[in-house]
Amino acid sequence: MTDQNPETVDTELLSEPRLVIEPGAAARVSAVATPVLENLGYRLVRIKISGELGCTVQIMAERPDGTMLVEDCEAISHALSPVMDVADPIQRAYRLEISSPGIDRPLVRRSDFERYHGYLVKIEMAVAVGGRKRFRGLLGAIEGDVVLIDREGARDGEDPITRLPLEDISNASLVLTDELIAESMRRGKHAEIDLKRELGLAPPAAPHAKRSDPKKSFAPKPKLKVAKAAKKPLPKNTKEHRLAADRARRGEIDPIEGE
Repeated sequence: MTDQNPETVDTELLSEPRLVIEPGAAARVSAVATPVLENLGYRLVRIKISGELGCTVQIMAERPDGTMLVEDCEAISHALSPVMDVADPIQRAYRLEISSPGIDRPLVRRSDFERYHGYLVKIEMAVAVGGRKRFRGLLGAIEGDVVLIDREGARDGEDPITRLPLEDISNASLVLTDELIAESMRRGKHAEIDLKRELGLAPPAAPHAKRSDPKKSFAPKPKLKVAKAAKKPLPKNTKEHRLAADRARRGEIDPIEGE
């Protein structure tokens, strides 16, 4: 099998539909913002309208490979602001905010679930599965239109592997862990180097260097096992992790040695 052209991969990811769609005013903003983002080479992650500072419209976006730098946010803001002014989807004064998905990002596309296979997630369903709507555990493989999750809190003798229909997911996001923070820092460094190369501020990559596949940007994780052997303790999500993530976003944490 031959490798796909990177440009073809990016095009497919840009046009990939979201599983979670916002209603109401956010849907009107999405209709305006999506084509602008795609023309710039970005894809929409989420839109959130809040009463902060009167009214704030937050548009979360990313590159096809899942990265997003400050320069990307500025480029989107300059291009989208005049379009929003003309379309006027909010019909009231508002503050436009462009942001990255963040480390503990939402999962809104099928490729998101594939990319973060093996990481700790929390998922809320629109339709109950097994009498419950909220789940937390290690993200497993996708089988057809169903995603597997190695659920936390399974009782003795109960199969922890739960099958969740993708179309019934109302909200899903990563849970902050040391492993996730370390991986995000590595990806951020790579994205910064790529941007400098595009601007001519860094030497080009060696001819033999391979471009990473956005769909496989994380190291592959072992498949979840349905066996009833003792389960490995799940990663912790503590205040320490959240503070570390904030410092990482501000660039105050050096890359972990050996990574």
